[in-house]
Amino acid sequence: MSRRERIIELLTATEEPMDVGEIARELGLDPREAASIYEDLEHIARSLKNSGFVLLVQPPTCKSCGYVFRDLKRLKKPSKCPRCRSERIYPPRFIIRPRDERG
Repeated sequence: MSRRERIIELLTATEEPMDVGEIARELGLDPREAASIYEDLEHIARSLKNSGFVLLVQPPTCKSCGYVFRDLKRLKKPSKCPRCRSERIYPPRFIIRPRDERG
């Protein structure tokens, strides 16, 4: 099974959204592979478009002021908050659900 297939299986089976660090730990991967996991997630989101499932993203949030990064073009964790310039940011979290069960 490929790494992307393992990520899909993990995010479909989980009850709570997971960040990239948690995904790496669950799959026994090195946490330094986070950049490649973000790339895998972008590919997974595109490949799920023609299926009955969807990759849901809980957006990153600033730990200092609570700013929510809603309009990200990439699925990565931002480096700084545009409101307060803090670098303390909760990473995005991911989960896969059936398309009609978004709620």
